[in-house]
Amino acid sequence: MRPPNGRRDATGTQEASDPLPRIGARVALRRLRSGDLAAFQAYRSDEAAGVYQGWSSQTDAEARAFIEAMSGAALFPAGDWIQLAIADRENDELLGDVGICVAADRLSAELGFTISPRFQGGGLGGEALLSAIGLVFDRSPVDEVVCITDARNNACIRLLERAGLRRVATAEAVFRGEPCIEHTYKTFRLSRIE
Repeated sequence: MRPPNGRRDATGTQEASDPLPRIGARVALRRLRSGDLAAFQAYRSDEAAGVYQGWSSQTDAEARAFIEAMSGAALFPAGDWIQLAIADRENDELLGDVGICVAADRLSAELGFTISPRFQGGGLGGEALLSAIGLVFDRSPVDEVVCITDARNNACIRLLERAGLRRVATAEAVFRGEPCIEHTYKTFRLSRIE
C-alpha cells in the first residue's frame, strides 16, 4: 500500500511518510508550491532582502521551475540544497523560505533562510529556524547545524543568538566578489552537547 503524501527518496524508493508540513505555533515548514510564485518573487526580487543572501533574483519562468523542482525534491539529499517554504500556520501565506544542505558525509547541515521584509521583526524567523533545525535532527543523521552570516547582518546575528546558536568562528571571506567578514554559528544534537 502506498502511504499518503508518499514521495520518492534520492534512490527512487518510496518514503514511508513525508514529515512536511511541520507545524509550529505560528509558522509551518512545507514544500514550495506553484501558488507561492507571486509572494516568492516579491521578496526574492527585493534588493534589501537579498543583500546578504546567496541567491539572486530570477525571472518568473526561472522561479517557477525552481519552485516546481523543490516541490518534489527528496528531503535532505547529501551534498545538495533543498529549499522549503516558511508559511503562516493559519492562512498558509508564504512568509519566506529556508535552505538546507546536508553535507556529503551526512554529519552536518548548513541552513540559510529568508523572511519577507513584510514579516520581519516579529520572531517568525526564529521560530522557522528552530523548526528547521528540529526537522534536520529528527529526520537525518546530522549531528550539527551550521549557519553562516555576514558580520554586518545584525538582524540575522541577533536571531541566531536568540535561537541559541553559538558563534564558533569569524573569518575573512569574499561574497559576491567583495571582501567581507563572516561569522559561523553552530548548534548540536542534544546527545552531542559537551
